[in-house]
Amino acid sequence: VLPYDQLMQELDVSNVRELEDFLINECMYSGIVRGKLDQLRRCFEVQFAAGRDLTPDQLTNMIETLSDWLGTSDNLLHQIQEKIKWADTTSELNKKHQKEFEDRVEEAKKSVKKLNNVSRQTMTYGGMTTFSLNLEE
Repeated sequence: VLPYDQLMQELDVSNVRELEDFLINECMYSGIVRGKLDQLRRCFEVQFAAGRDLTPDQLTNMIETLSDWLGTSDNLLHQIQEKIKWADTTSELNKKHQKEFEDRVEEAKKSVKKLNNVSRQTMTYGGMTTFSLNLEE
């Protein structure tokens, strides 16, 4: 018999509803334990719990399995770290290119503005005529 208060403390669960949901969904449905939830007595009466002990002849296999898992996990962690580095580098390059592009656009705008304000002189029969080009709409 496991008191709810002890289970909530050990499992770091804040209320009875969360505890019961966890026991039902994560433990009972998956076959790890069977038992009765007693809300009046605020306890869980365990009727069956899956064993987790190993026999000595299973120990070598378990060590190999865990070693393989550790190696795979380390490899995966390394790959994730490499992807993060690549993403950071790519992001910085994109920011640099975006800034360069924005600077070029600003320069182009300034050039167009200067062209809009340029006065041209043309020759007429009687003398000089000055007019401004207005390229803006």
